[in-house]
Amino acid sequence: MKTDSPTGPGTAAITPRWSRWNVYTVLALVPTILVALLLILISPLLRVRFGELASGRIGHFAANTEIYLCERDAGLHGTRNFDFFYHGPSICNRQLQKMWDRSLPVFGFANFVHRVLRRLPGSSTHEIPRRPGRDRDIYGLLSNSEPHISFTAAEEELGRNSLIRLGVPEGSPFVCFHARDTVHLDAAFPGRDWRYQDHRNSSIHNYLPGVEYLTQHGYYALRTSAYVEEPLGARGPGILDYATEGRSDFLDIYLGAKCRFFICDTAGISTIPMIFRRPIAWVNYVPLELAHTSGPHDLFIPKKIWFAKEDRFLSFKEILRSDIGTFALNNQYDELGLEVVENSPQEIAALVKEMDSRLDGSWAGEPEDEELQKQFWSLFRPNEFHGTIVSRIGADFLRKSRTLLE
Repeated sequence: MKTDSPTGPGTAAITPRWSRWNVYTVLALVPTILVALLLILISPLLRVRFGELASGRIGHFAANTEIYLCERDAGLHGTRNFDFFYHGPSICNRQLQKMWDRSLPVFGFANFVHRVLRRLPGSSTHEIPRRPGRDRDIYGLLSNSEPHISFTAAEEELGRNSLIRLGVPEGSPFVCFHARDTVHLDAAFPGRDWRYQDHRNSSIHNYLPGVEYLTQHGYYALRTSAYVEEPLGARGPGILDYATEGRSDFLDIYLGAKCRFFICDTAGISTIPMIFRRPIAWVNYVPLELAHTSGPHDLFIPKKIWFAKEDRFLSFKEILRSDIGTFALNNQYDELGLEVVENSPQEIAALVKEMDSRLDGSWAGEPEDEELQKQFWSLFRPNEFHGTIVSRIGADFLRKSRTLLE
């Protein structure tokens, strides 16, 4: 009778491969330990540090990295540090990876050295520090510096030709718009329950009146996303559903870098226009206290918080002077009987119109606008998420929310 053997077809193929891997690991470990010890030894004179790029999520991959570079150039990371990086276990966007690899010392071997260093005394000085809110430009450096990544001549040509293929005539102004939904994270990171962040989602259809206004005034508008719940369906001329018709890693970065401005909620893709210094019209922002406030040309409007028990919206002061201003989980709102209410199509359209007119120099506000802005921003407390506040909340939204300032 034929019996199974522990050295059957599958086992015979696997065992030598793992044996070779272990041999290679041991052979690499000895010089790596020597390198790590040398780095610790010379650290009083020259400090070599290591850090993992947050390459799995585009928001952190873009913003954390660019802000680190701005801080480094400003001398905030010291003058005798030499920093090396390695990518995380997953890459969310290959084009962004390629561009960072051109601008940073990124080496796979750095991961190995870093792992060894962590097990040796004195290793903490070889960590690139991760401050709270490290995707926040608390020192206002972005607006006073140039982007640290750029497109090659070949990429510029590819981008121009791709825009034409998408339906945007050469030289025509365009905007991008994006709404966060559950599909993106479910598709990118299957097997994990992401419903705890559902309060951050919004409907792409509420953006359409605003982008229709823009297309009627000479713009093209491209809906962006790597994964979406549903296509746009019926839409006016000049509105392109790029997310379902021609989307690529390259264009995700190129469009965010070249658009006139970007309309979005709190999804990570919003950091692409940020690192390329493009204006952003933030809508449906939540939680309120974490609003980005360092962009001098940025506008935003937040989601409102409905308190069902008292049949009213919470005031801005109630939100910002409590933990509600930083609530990041659905159950935190549910436990207090709070409902997060997304912006209406009319609110979004008003913000889009304001952004367009501010950028072309035709904006004419109302006499009360500056006082309302002062009242609103005076409610923000100093913390690790804000430096000098230079962004603005939408004028029309604030005028119609006077009662929430009381």
